[in-house]
Amino acid sequence: MGGPIDASSKYSNVEANSMAHYENKRHMIESDMSSMEQNGGLQRGDYEGDNFRLHMVTWNVATADPPDDISSLLHFDSSEDADLYVIGLQEVYSGPLRFMSEVVFDDPWSYVLMTALAPRQYVKVSSIRMQGLLLLIFSKLEHLPFIRDIQATYTRTGIFGYWGNKGGVSIRLSLYGHMLCFLNCHLAAHMKHAAERVVEFEYITDTQTFNSEKDERILDHRLVFWFGDLNFRIQDHGLHFVRTCISNQNYSLLWSKDQLIMLKQKEKLLQEFEEGPLDFQPTYKFDVNTDTYDSRLYRTWFAFNSKKRKPAWTDRILWRLRPKASHTDKQDRYGDGPDAKDVMPLEEAEEYLLEIRQDLYTSNMEYSISDHKPVTGIFTLKLKKIYTTPLVHLQAEGEWSADIDATLLYSPLQPFPSNTWDWIGLYKVGFTSVSDYITYTWVKDDEVSIDEDAIKVYVSKEEIPVRGGECMLGYYCNTLQCIIGVSEPFRVHESKVVIEEGLMHEKINSLDQIVATENIRN
Repeated sequence: MGGPIDASSKYSNVEANSMAHYENKRHMIESDMSSMEQNGGLQRGDYEGDNFRLHMVTWNVATADPPDDISSLLHFDSSEDADLYVIGLQEVYSGPLRFMSEVVFDDPWSYVLMTALAPRQYVKVSSIRMQGLLLLIFSKLEHLPFIRDIQATYTRTGIFGYWGNKGGVSIRLSLYGHMLCFLNCHLAAHMKHAAERVVEFEYITDTQTFNSEKDERILDHRLVFWFGDLNFRIQDHGLHFVRTCISNQNYSLLWSKDQLIMLKQKEKLLQEFEEGPLDFQPTYKFDVNTDTYDSRLYRTWFAFNSKKRKPAWTDRILWRLRPKASHTDKQDRYGDGPDAKDVMPLEEAEEYLLEIRQDLYTSNMEYSISDHKPVTGIFTLKLKKIYTTPLVHLQAEGEWSADIDATLLYSPLQPFPSNTWDWIGLYKVGFTSVSDYITYTWVKDDEVSIDEDAIKVYVSKEEIPVRGGECMLGYYCNTLQCIIGVSEPFRVHESKVVIEEGLMHEKINSLDQIVATENIRN
């Protein structure tokens, strides 16, 4: 199952008819799709949309390792589960020795997040790392086949644009057909560099591109989230006044001198982004392992200086819902105007609803490993699903065990760009990410038969876990860079032959080791 098998016999009965089968299947699917459109099956009519809960975190972790318990950060005690988790970190430790180990193993933050979320049936959809910047997206398993067209990229802005300690990393994806983009930034520091921060942000949004004709740039996406350590400060007010306002929870007295709020009054791009009220205390700068604002003495060239950093809302979460087009905008969009791609046709916006509401915007004061406190934003997305059917249906055929070769069945339910690099993975229930498979099979290499309803794929018994366990299948589409179909969980039975002969250590694969470890602990 981990590589190609002899294809001479498996293709003998199907080679001549395979192309005709796929062509007939394509016509059937297109006919069904057309019928669905005419009959209101593609989210037309009285369908008002579904709500999706989005949990976002931004945190400058100041090179610290993750805390032992992140349940509060992820709101595990909430009565409502998140559908998506989006975690943006800055200043993740990236020393040379750690970096080399992370080429092979997950970094500590990714590992802790995956370990915490996987038992709750969340899967890491995508991640991207640029030096100290890390962005991760997790989805509930049920949404996984409907998160498609995933791409990630990055832009450096530190030290003449060559150093990655500052800049932005982004992930774009399609959620039930709606294009979303998440941009995690770490911008220039210090009070005097407010204008430079705006320039960096504009540079990132202008230069980051994706492999897409319709949504090539960040601002082309239907919904954009901009978050991270944006480093905007509170200017003019003195340290004593700022701290007094914080102690009395009079945060609104500081808003007018917040650099980001001030710049939004004159910068057109910033005006397009929304942000909830800053009704929480500034998240920077704290003495590490305390809730005390900066009290250190700073060393200068000749002596220590007692000047302390003013608290500031450096850590922010903003969003931009692409504006609907007026009739004038529509002419611009389909013409050659400068804002041709920055607006959405009115018909599309009305037909496929996407609305956003912020339910929570706050800091989490209990974490003190960094000089920043994490900021959490929880949103409700109300959207009409543009598609509701996975691209592929998968199922295990018959009983599975390491005693006999097995087969699985898959059926394309809609047209999709398949190629020879597509594969089907065997996963343990509760898997952490797309790459957390037990083993996999190349779809085209291991096909053994095709009929009108399904395509059968061969699985060698040598690749099936000896001890068995609860497993599921996932079809990975290389072109779309995502899983486009998952099976229902099924039982892989223990090998009777190996049990009778005595379990040999070398025949226990990754799933067997996991199960064995859990049994020892229990």
